[in-house]
Amino acid sequence: MMPAVVIVALLALIGGGAWLYAPDKPRAELEARYAGAPSAFFDVAGLRLHVRDTGPRDAPSVIMLHGLGSSLHTWEPWAQALSDRYRVIRYDLPGFGLTGADQTGADQTGDYTDARGEAVLVALMDRLGVQKASLIGNSMGGKLAWQFAADHPDRVDKLVLISPDGFASPGFGYGKEPKVPAVARVLPYTLPTFLLRMNLAPAYGDPTRLTEDTVRRYRDLMLAPGVRQALLDRTAQVRLQPPEPMLRRIQAPTLLVWGEKDALIPFSNAADYLKVLPHARLVSFPGLGHVPQEEDAARSLVPVAAFLTEPR
Repeated sequence: MMPAVVIVALLALIGGGAWLYAPDKPRAELEARYAGAPSAFFDVAGLRLHVRDTGPRDAPSVIMLHGLGSSLHTWEPWAQALSDRYRVIRYDLPGFGLTGADQTGADQTGDYTDARGEAVLVALMDRLGVQKASLIGNSMGGKLAWQFAADHPDRVDKLVLISPDGFASPGFGYGKEPKVPAVARVLPYTLPTFLLRMNLAPAYGDPTRLTEDTVRRYRDLMLAPGVRQALLDRTAQVRLQPPEPMLRRIQAPTLLVWGEKDALIPFSNAADYLKVLPHARLVSFPGLGHVPQEEDAARSLVPVAAFLTEPR
């Protein structure tokens, strides 16, 4: 949900003097609050993956992939609405939420590369016995979804990309090592609520829709053991590559969903995707921002649900 530029802005504000010590929260406390039914934990690709898997097991499968700094909870309204017709799977991606840090890297900093993300998704599908699924991804999760569709076309039915990441933006060019400021070292020790709220608000077309419960959930799950360090490790590993060659390989029918008031990944990027995706169309929402599934779940789900029911 929160692109690296937003995290950098948060860190800069912290470095400016807003210091509030915030240790990690105990895992047991967080699991008691955020891992109630239907949550489960599966051993997948060396991770203890936090997963929710609902709906009929013999129904078509839908897998939902959240954005940076978020968790599977971002999908709950959509998941509940779709679970009568689909097997709906969502999980905390490595480095986030109750999955937490990925410690498989040889240097023990965790592996958060695109290749690792795809490998975890393959392993989860195999673990759950899902041969093929439709993928729904937001922001960073949207990038994972379209990369997976390009590399594993036999395992993807349809794609729903919600303001997906992937194209270069000011300060984040192709092939360049990201600049993580030195002040970033304080992130594992602090996370002021008011600064987090300031950086979540631009994700909403109408910031008044951002509730205190939502801010509290984001903060709690970023305080899960190892998550803040994992966020820094992930940011340091990002290497953007021109996305057009991979996008042109995608054969899955694709629905682009974009809030026209997206202040994090601009709505204008939708045109870039439409130029190269062979089987894509766009649905936009004039009043919504970067996370329509949170900001107005009922309204934004309508075209997605209709798309999923269309014959391939």
